[in-house]
Amino acid sequence: MVKDLSILIPARNEMFISRTIEDILANIEADTEVIAVLDGDWADPPIPQNERVNVIFVPKSVGQRAATNLACKLSRAKYVMKCDAHCSFDKGFDRKMIEAFKAAGDNVTMVPVMRNLWAFDWKCYHCGWKKYQGPTPQKCEQCGKTDNIRRKMIWIGKHNPQSTSYCFDSTPHFQYFEDWKHRPKYERDKKEKGLTETMSLQGSCWMLTREKYWGLNICDENFGSWGSQGIEVATKTWLSGGAVLVNHKTWYAHMFRTQGGDFGFPYPISGKDQEKAKKYARNLFFNNNWDKQVRPLAWLVEKFWPVKGWTDEDLQKLKANKFEFKGSDSEVKSAEIEPVPASPDGGQGGPVESRPAEKQNGAPQENGPASAKASADKSTSSHTEQAESELVGVLLEKDVVYDI
Repeated sequence: MVKDLSILIPARNEMFISRTIEDILANIEADTEVIAVLDGDWADPPIPQNERVNVIFVPKSVGQRAATNLACKLSRAKYVMKCDAHCSFDKGFDRKMIEAFKAAGDNVTMVPVMRNLWAFDWKCYHCGWKKYQGPTPQKCEQCGKTDNIRRKMIWIGKHNPQSTSYCFDSTPHFQYFEDWKHRPKYERDKKEKGLTETMSLQGSCWMLTREKYWGLNICDENFGSWGSQGIEVATKTWLSGGAVLVNHKTWYAHMFRTQGGDFGFPYPISGKDQEKAKKYARNLFFNNNWDKQVRPLAWLVEKFWPVKGWTDEDLQKLKANKFEFKGSDSEVKSAEIEPVPASPDGGQGGPVESRPAEKQNGAPQENGPASAKASADKSTSSHTEQAESELVGVLLEKDVVYDI
């Protein structure tokens, strides 16, 4: 039987995959299934057993793109959604996305609005000290004790910021594209359709038809295990004649891990690996070498012009197919920088950092970004009831495990 949607989750060393799947099961309203690939390690805590959940275990890691492709091979749904293994979702997000496809047509890749996932705080159970999610603290910063510091689960998709516009610069590096959100077309489309165009994607969640997934080779393993995926997915969609849209009627929340240690990236990737992915993207798209494109890359850059990180000279050279790439000394994985609320002048703020307790409307807040709890959407109230609980696997119904 053909399902509406398969949610594909590649996972390696992911402590929150069970919680992510529980969240999906609690919020789906369509005929949706989950296909998770445990890429080299079993889930701990275990994944909830449910007739809608299929698990593929790969003893030796194959990489994020290959794991996603493996999951998609098992799908028989009309649509597939790839998402990271550390996300939460809006109630009925799958139904709302499918309804948006009916309005926009199937020649699109679509994403929900992206929120930041406040998954947990560190808490010292001696003195009550708390710290926003990050690497395991070596000791309590208040009382100095080293034992009895545990994660206190929060699991809230924070209401602010809400990321809806992305691009890539001429390197190419992923960038948040705040300027696009203030242009007339974006504002008009948001008001009239609830769907806005975006030049690129962040990469942690995206959805398209299964036919398009394979037809566009949307997870080309020649890019490498990980890196430049948002650029690949968006550019292939645009250059093949499609469109990339953000659905403002629903959201997902993504947990960002940028602090290293045991709160870093689940897949090992070096600067050399990242450069390999960018080099492959340059050859494929900047030189117009992709065999399925009906539009040149210059068309896409002009469509969103002016674009952050591009000069007039860059565009003219791209149009003449004489583009020269500038060296990059950046080691920041831009797609994994946690977005923050826009500054008063309309610009994007810097990366989120842990900070001391703050006050919101006169009340002390936990050690996360100020106003996170106060501004969390009311629809997340079911999550907050679990805030004091520790991370535990829940057995629901029947599990299907493919051990290959």
